[in-house]
Amino acid sequence: MHIGLYCPVETGHLNTMLPIGEALLLKGHRVTFVGIPDAQARVEALGIHFFPVAMESFPQGSIEKIFETLGKREGLSALLYTIGIFRHVSYMVLQDGAIACKDLKLDGMVIDQTSTEAVAIAKILNIPYVTVCSALPFNQEVGIPPVFTTWQYGDSWFFKLRNQLTNYVGSLIGKIIHEPANQFLKNNQLPIPTTFDSSLAIICHQPKSLEYPRKTLPDNFHFTGPFHTTTSRKFVDFPWEKLSDKPLIYASMGTLQNRLKNTFQTIAAACENLDIQLVISLGGSANPEDLPPLPGHPLVVRYAPQIELLQRASLTITHGGMNTTIESLTHGVPLVAIPITNDQPGVAARIQWSGCGEFLELKQLTVQKLREKVKRVLEVPSYRDCAQQFQQEINHSGGINQAIAIIEQAISTQQPVVDCAPVIFDNFSY
Repeated sequence: MHIGLYCPVETGHLNTMLPIGEALLLKGHRVTFVGIPDAQARVEALGIHFFPVAMESFPQGSIEKIFETLGKREGLSALLYTIGIFRHVSYMVLQDGAIACKDLKLDGMVIDQTSTEAVAIAKILNIPYVTVCSALPFNQEVGIPPVFTTWQYGDSWFFKLRNQLTNYVGSLIGKIIHEPANQFLKNNQLPIPTTFDSSLAIICHQPKSLEYPRKTLPDNFHFTGPFHTTTSRKFVDFPWEKLSDKPLIYASMGTLQNRLKNTFQTIAAACENLDIQLVISLGGSANPEDLPPLPGHPLVVRYAPQIELLQRASLTITHGGMNTTIESLTHGVPLVAIPITNDQPGVAARIQWSGCGEFLELKQLTVQKLREKVKRVLEVPSYRDCAQQFQQEINHSGGINQAIAIIEQAISTQQPVVDCAPVIFDNFSY
């Protein structure tokens, strides 16, 4: 089969989607990634065919400039800016994406849950598609707090009313984001859908135990567990010889909202007098020499080989991005989250709720408060025990094998996939 991939050109989304493309290639399928030019080099490095769209609106390097602006924002400002980005990308991709996908003669598509423009194109061309959640599932339930809050789960009427009112606001935001896709469908005489999720299958790489108790997910929703790999990422040079025998704390604020450089100052100061070694990844936002001297002289790098470092880590300090969170849990590493925007507050809340770590909101961040959180997670055994339980759950989950089996069944049969046993295949490096 010829299968198309589409997701936002951002590291976290690519880290979720590209292993799927790589695995589909190994299964003998033809795979084409449809996207804006900034993804081309990374996609083609895996042997996946790249088909560019919106080249005039988003020439090479334009996304980095957008991320640079986003990285300086936080909270509501960052959320509103992100909404604007999604709308602008949607409009531009819709202008020539439909023609591109028609010419490619795709048998099916795998589409990120946030990418409604690609769903609109698939519907126009009658291409079956599978939804992939690279962030927290956006599926609303009255019992589940909105993903952009740090609210804890509760089953009382008060919690449900609070969630329902806030979900209404979230729905209004969703309408703004979906407007380009809805207008495109309307212009092509197609009805506006109640959901952009696939009716065939929805795949979520989040461990099921990291999600609040869900009651109304559709039958075709599958928690497969993670399918991240090292092979789908570019090689990152790292000064391994500088690592000591002390417990390692790995700090990464992701690749988007990590340009708040005072946050790194606070992290370093909080860890300064602990008997540990701190490694800080700037996620490409700056060079180490751009920062002032940090307390405790941590090892600071522009990029870090995250998975390899997590194999050695005792604790992760994170912004609450889903990829860093589940990669930490894959290696049994507890976390302290400092969420900034988008779904990161929801991830942080689940980290604390599940018992694998703690979180501290950015507006409450101080050296003393962060040090207390770090010491608690390092010293109280239950956090590592919980993280190691997640590690066992992940090791026994279907992962990439189950994800590929679901995709193949959904696209080939064009019927909803409710139950699907994974097909194990070799030559795939985790």
